[in-house]
Amino acid sequence: MAPSRRFLRAVSWLGVVALATGCGESENPSAPMEDGGSSGDFCVVPQQELIDGDGSGIFALTNPPMVEAEHPDASYLSDDDRVIGLELDGEPVAVPLNILWWHEIVNLDGPETAVVVSHCPLTGSSLTFDRSVAGGAAFRVSGLLFRNNLVMEGPEDSGSLWIQMQRRGACGEGAGTPMPMHPSVEISWQGWRELHPDTRVVSEDTGFPRDYTTYPFGAYRDWNNRDVLVFQGPLDPRRPPKEPVFGVPLSDGGWVFPFGELQQHELLAVHTAAKGDRIVVLWNREFDGAAAYIARADGRELTFEVGGEASFRDVETGSAWRMDGIAVSGPLEGHRLEPLADAYVAFWFAWADFQPETVFVPL
Repeated sequence: MAPSRRFLRAVSWLGVVALATGCGESENPSAPMEDGGSSGDFCVVPQQELIDGDGSGIFALTNPPMVEAEHPDASYLSDDDRVIGLELDGEPVAVPLNILWWHEIVNLDGPETAVVVSHCPLTGSSLTFDRSVAGGAAFRVSGLLFRNNLVMEGPEDSGSLWIQMQRRGACGEGAGTPMPMHPSVEISWQGWRELHPDTRVVSEDTGFPRDYTTYPFGAYRDWNNRDVLVFQGPLDPRRPPKEPVFGVPLSDGGWVFPFGELQQHELLAVHTAAKGDRIVVLWNREFDGAAAYIARADGRELTFEVGGEASFRDVETGSAWRMDGIAVSGPLEGHRLEPLADAYVAFWFAWADFQPETVFVPL
């Protein structure tokens, strides 16, 4: 099936200022919506920045079929394809970007936890949220964009819109409500399988006739490609606009780790601080992925370095740790680091737009 009109526009009409407003033209960011909501709905973002991105043909998935890594219905994935990996009530699952390029949202229900795994191809952003903020209801693609970023909708008929990279409600009943994130990591399919050989993954048998083996948007994600769908002013020149970055958002800023710098190292353990905690970012070039953790286990602060049987070890006890924050040998064997759930990957131009006061962490 051909890409949706939204992404045909993204690769052929790039650089346009706007397509159409989604919630009216009011200059008052908390005025009632004139279109697409009830009279009691309101927005906490400038409504003229909610752009009709034409999401026709983009259908969110809810509890799609999941299969084991070696199942034939997982053969659409190559080793270097990227997945969003997470644990759902203790069970490892993977949602490939190959699926999310076409659907953008995958709702998953565990025995106790309901999450929404989201990826916006326009901003390259991969975030997983706890759906308890919406009473456990499933999310769907609204068809709107906010500064090129995915705007999600849910629960159904609530009038609530949620901006992915703002991590909060924008309009309707959920306006202004923070969206709690669920820990996940964007990593290669090979890397996730190596860490979690018992993982399940979204099957290609989704019920939709899509070619999940192919990236459908041409050269859009090339690192030096400056084209965007919605013009938002000059792009931050400090890094290539479409370079993926791994970041920890903090208010209007945060810490950021560009992939172009990370990929110069086979392994890295980088210490910094966030939200009053000492954190460590673990990078593995073979897995092409990074993850952030609070640098503490068993009640003690830990300092990590490269080395040992599982890529990393802590200086204090000599225990060996994997990139997914699990100690596999030594005095702390079996312990887990607490992941920093807010950390995620996005294209640099989008990260810099949403986190303009961001700081590069020296490697």
